[in-house]
Amino acid sequence: MNFKHLHYFWVTAKAGGVVRAGEQLHTTPQTLSAQIKLLEERLGRRLFRKSGRKLELTDDGRVALRYADEIFELGGELEAAMREPRSGAAGSTSGPMREFRVGVEDSVAKPVAYRLLEPALALDEPVRMICTEGQFPDLMAQLALHRMDLVIADEPLTSRLSVKAFNHKLGSSPLSFFAAPALAAKLKGPFPKCLDGAPMLVPGGTSSVRPQFDAWLAQQGLHPRGVGEFADGALMKAFGRQGGGVFISPSVVESETAEQYGVRVIGRSDAMVEDFYAISIERRITHPAVVAITQAARGALFNASVV
Repeated sequence: MNFKHLHYFWVTAKAGGVVRAGEQLHTTPQTLSAQIKLLEERLGRRLFRKSGRKLELTDDGRVALRYADEIFELGGELEAAMREPRSGAAGSTSGPMREFRVGVEDSVAKPVAYRLLEPALALDEPVRMICTEGQFPDLMAQLALHRMDLVIADEPLTSRLSVKAFNHKLGSSPLSFFAAPALAAKLKGPFPKCLDGAPMLVPGGTSSVRPQFDAWLAQQGLHPRGVGEFADGALMKAFGRQGGGVFISPSVVESETAEQYGVRVIGRSDAMVEDFYAISIERRITHPAVVAITQAARGALFNASVV
């Protein structure tokens, strides 16, 4: 059996179709379909059937997917084992640095990401961190393919994505409101009434805090002027630094945000909370870098015990 064909089938099954799988594998849907057909011919079973414009697994396809999950999970473990440092090798006292591949969802504030990942660089056994930023579905696809050890996100993995991974909650933070000094001086009245009619830079519609933010504004009877909507939190803060509008960011890194962007805190709200998760293929955390991250986050950073 050609395991490349099996890998194409596996990614297609996880992605829910050849178009999305082709984007992940950087190949065409036609190539994928042809490779999967060769696998079906080799196995003598149909693995997919059409349901409208979508593909769904046949009973045989579900059986094949279970085996493929195990095969590629073992492959990931093999790859991780080969990256482990080796001591006592001829002519050397230590092996190569252990790689730690981590993805950060682009909606996570950069100061939070740094504070979360910093403990991984302070281990007795040094690691080489390879950090990638991206959107949640893309990072989950890379995690499913064992191309990452961990994903840091402000939302948990749910059943809407067919990825076998586990959520490890790190903690939560209320939100603070920031404005450039010149803009802050123009705001009228106490917080939060000063936001009424004020220019506002808001998180994108896919952000985990956006529904909370919209509900909070409605509850407070506030109607700020939404002058910009951003999927990238760093870009939103860059506009905020120039006085483009008020923006929100986690209170846990309030001082870092104020110092980095030269802005002032104009108020806080405990009614809105941003959660942070470490998502890994490990149910029980064993990777030393992930252990360091989770322990530090649940202790010093968020100062809370998370179950």
